[in-house]
Amino acid sequence: MKHDAYPEVVSSVELIQTHVSWIFLAGDTAYKIKKPVDFGFLNFSTIDRRRFYCHEEVRLNSRLCPDIYLGVVEVRESPGGAAFFGDGPIIDYAVKMKRLPAERMLDRLVEHGEVTSADMRAVARVIAAFHHAAATSPAISEYGQRERIMANWQENLDQSADDHQTPLSADELEVIREWVSSFVKNRSELFEKRISGGFIRECDGDIHLENICLTDGKIYIFDCIEFNERFRYCDTAADIAFLLMDLDFHRRRDLAEAVLDEYLAASGDTGLCEVIDFYKLYRAFVRGKVESFRQNDGGIDPQERELAGGRSAAYFRLARGYLERQRLKTTLFITCGLTGSGKSTLAAQLAFELGIATYNSDRVRKQMAALPPDTAMHVPFETGLYSAAASEATYAELLRLAEAELAAGRSVIIDACFISREQRHRFGQLAASLSLPFVVLHCSCPDTEQRRRLLKRESSGESVSDGRLEILELQQNSFQPPDDSEGTVLNIATATPPGTLASQIYARLMP
Repeated sequence: MKHDAYPEVVSSVELIQTHVSWIFLAGDTAYKIKKPVDFGFLNFSTIDRRRFYCHEEVRLNSRLCPDIYLGVVEVRESPGGAAFFGDGPIIDYAVKMKRLPAERMLDRLVEHGEVTSADMRAVARVIAAFHHAAATSPAISEYGQRERIMANWQENLDQSADDHQTPLSADELEVIREWVSSFVKNRSELFEKRISGGFIRECDGDIHLENICLTDGKIYIFDCIEFNERFRYCDTAADIAFLLMDLDFHRRRDLAEAVLDEYLAASGDTGLCEVIDFYKLYRAFVRGKVESFRQNDGGIDPQERELAGGRSAAYFRLARGYLERQRLKTTLFITCGLTGSGKSTLAAQLAFELGIATYNSDRVRKQMAALPPDTAMHVPFETGLYSAAASEATYAELLRLAEAELAAGRSVIIDACFISREQRHRFGQLAASLSLPFVVLHCSCPDTEQRRRLLKRESSGESVSDGRLEILELQQNSFQPPDDSEGTVLNIATATPPGTLASQIYARLMP
């Protein structure tokens, strides 16, 4: 809209689009118009619906942002086009808000490493207090019934099955469907306990990083679900799970742990841990679906649609990983293979999906030498930082790190070449001493692809690894391939996308 479409004097206007809204940022004010869309679970297709849900948005968001939501305004015809004031015919409605600083949104702060555990604990306390005061009633409590929960799941699964952009195969969607159905069916007493404990309330429904702003010493949680009661009437565990999941998505398990710890202390909800992973899986799946809507919205900038597609795929992969976290025992994974074989890419994918630590040998090696991880060390094979003594010390430190994770009951991935059987043997012994599974991820790819990767890595100058072509050729002469006597050896051709490889690994590790 033009600058003269606003009652305030504005020098610039920025338009942001989501799959359901147009948001006009005009000076210190924001105006949000709902798109005339109907997704079934969300219906803004008529002006009367849009007017109603604008008022609902202001009413509901005033619970956590009373000084941000300023009211509902008419969008009117004017000689110069649509305007947010005047006496022309009403053509739509908009929510008027104070504009929050984009640079203080929590997703950006997390991305730039500007958030502390203390910040996140403060957010957790705000959410716990909000949940304590949130409305509940017998009618609201009905939304905690298993049938209601499965109806929401069924809708999401059906919509995702119809969306060709969903990165999960039909078989994987069926795996999720079966696991969810089994969990809900077999844990009836757990869901009844949540209902009787008063944990089904009128929640926010959309607490993720993009909807939280930390500014001027205040915490603003905005843009709750106004368009559908069944997404807002939910278990408080499902509400906080959204934030925990999104922190996992941003690979900040440390911040997620701080939020969960503080929320448990502030809420006194001792039963939350029994359902939190179930709801994190649900939130990741829903987020993947929402991002797929953005990906397919022709009204959004093509570059943003492409980014949405990447986010959608990642959220769906995270959902897949949450399921496997329920099924996999504590496991010691190690990678094995020549430089450039795709070990680190696969390790990072598994660590992301399973929410476990991965320790890279090159990174640990440089940390021990007090060097920044991206320091290039192009020394001759088995000399200097890569001498036999330095490698022995590096693998000893990797073994110590693995033992610490396993002793705490957490799976771990050690990302290294593990060229010799002796190197692998020590890690296998550690797993055996703890009676835990030991999985060797033996990575390989065609020689031409391996060489292409190494050339690309060297030209970019951005990799932690110092692997290069001459190192590859020397490694080939000394590499001792793993065999089944060493543990569970999975031979993995890494020319396939890493998410697909992760699914293949899960299938092969099924009992």
